[in-house]
Amino acid sequence: MTKKEKTMEEQLNEDIAEEKALEQEEVEAQEAKKNQKRWYIVHTYSGYENKVKVNLEKRVEYMNMGDKIFRIEVPQKTVVQVKSGKKQEKEEKIFPGYVLVEMIMDEDSWYVVRHTSGVTKFVGSVKKPIPVKESEIKRILHRTSSQVEKVELDVKVGDKIRIVSGPFADFDADIIEVYPDKSKLRANVSIFGRETPVELEYNQINKL
Repeated sequence: MTKKEKTMEEQLNEDIAEEKALEQEEVEAQEAKKNQKRWYIVHTYSGYENKVKVNLEKRVEYMNMGDKIFRIEVPQKTVVQVKSGKKQEKEEKIFPGYVLVEMIMDEDSWYVVRHTSGVTKFVGSVKKPIPVKESEIKRILHRTSSQVEKVELDVKVGDKIRIVSGPFADFDADIIEVYPDKSKLRANVSIFGRETPVELEYNQINKL
């Protein structure tokens, strides 16, 4: 092997080593960026959650911030309502007034999110938003895949009802309290001539 050939071989090895070093630096840089990616909670005007999501997604695309702002979520769950014997599905927000944003926090990304129409603030201090724990996010997003059945009845205090299931089945009762958020009510049942208050689920009764 001549001196010139040896020099060329050495140069080739150096080039390969340099290329590997650059590749490693790029991998490390991507890993570092990945580690900076966190979830943050954004407070919005009531009823503007979905509008904020759409507006922010447009701003991310328009301002080329896709490498810093990744996902925008409005946590919702599917609620099955039973009303007048008919089932209807609708989406209900788990945390009204809040939007989740997965992002790398810096001055630029903070500005894009904070100045999106409908956003009032980040959760945390004014200059230092607080990231959410990954375990919390997983729990929240898991709840969005669950389905809840909610029974709605047009009942009010004073209405008479017939109990159709449970230990007081076939008894008539008078409603004394209604808890629509829980799909429950309290009613007085006449047992041996005495009024006894009982708590009932909506699906345990029929309105008379």
